[in-house]
Amino acid sequence: MKKIVLVFGLIFGAISSIMMFLTLPLMDKGVINFKNGEVIGYTAILISFLLVFFGIRSYRENAGGVISFGRAFSVGILITLISCLFYVASWEVIYYKVMPDFVDKYSAHMVDTMREKGASDAAILSKQKEMEKMKELYKNPLINAAITMIEPFPVGLVVTLISAAILRKRAAIPPAGVAQTV
Repeated sequence: MKKIVLVFGLIFGAISSIMMFLTLPLMDKGVINFKNGEVIGYTAILISFLLVFFGIRSYRENAGGVISFGRAFSVGILITLISCLFYVASWEVIYYKVMPDFVDKYSAHMVDTMREKGASDAAILSKQKEMEKMKELYKNPLINAAITMIEPFPVGLVVTLISAAILRKRAAIPPAGVAQTV
């Protein structure tokens, strides 16, 4: 199990990191913005989580074609966790070294969006205070990492549950009266 989890987890993690770093120039050029960035990001996360399915399937095939839901879930969730660690590590590098002004830009976007929608001054002020708290939280690398982990992990959990349910396969039980050979 270790080998399959590590291979698929590391490949998946590398893909997650590469995709994150490849989108940076697109953000700088305005191709990806805060409005479409979330959709693009979660779509990429979902597509890349297909490796969880293939990792579970690979494990099942190497185990003689049999896997329980619990074992399939274990394989999938470990692959997911490895990938999420890559995702978090990539974000930490991006946030602290490449885009330390991310929260400021995101805050400005949120306020501009509220103004466009005709929000009251009180609501905008409240959002600005909320964003200041967020900025303070993001200064702590552990809290920043925990918040970042919340992005891909739920998607990975759902994909793992679905994949484990689809791929589980019990050993064939011989019909009654048929002798088993060992």
